[in-house]
Amino acid sequence: MIFEAIVVGVILLAVGYWATMFVMGRRDDVLHGKFVEEQPDTTPVRFMPHVARVRPAQAAPQPDRDSLQALLTVIKQDLHDAARS
Repeated sequence: MIFEAIVVGVILLAVGYWATMFVMGRRDDVLHGKFVEEQPDTTPVRFMPHVARVRPAQAAPQPDRDSLQALLTVIKQDLHDAARS
């Protein structure tokens, strides 16, 4: 019983392989049982080096004294509110 199941499995595998190759368009492989080598592309290849475009890095805006003082005030207020909670 096991032997027959193995034989049927191998046959189904072969039929599945044949059907897949046929659907993929590799009919020469299916008919002759050998793989056909693709012919290399004969068009000349032009090599163009990649030139990276360099953008100047934007300088981060320098914080002024007033904005730092406002930030410090907000942080102090948040800490004070957190301490009360």
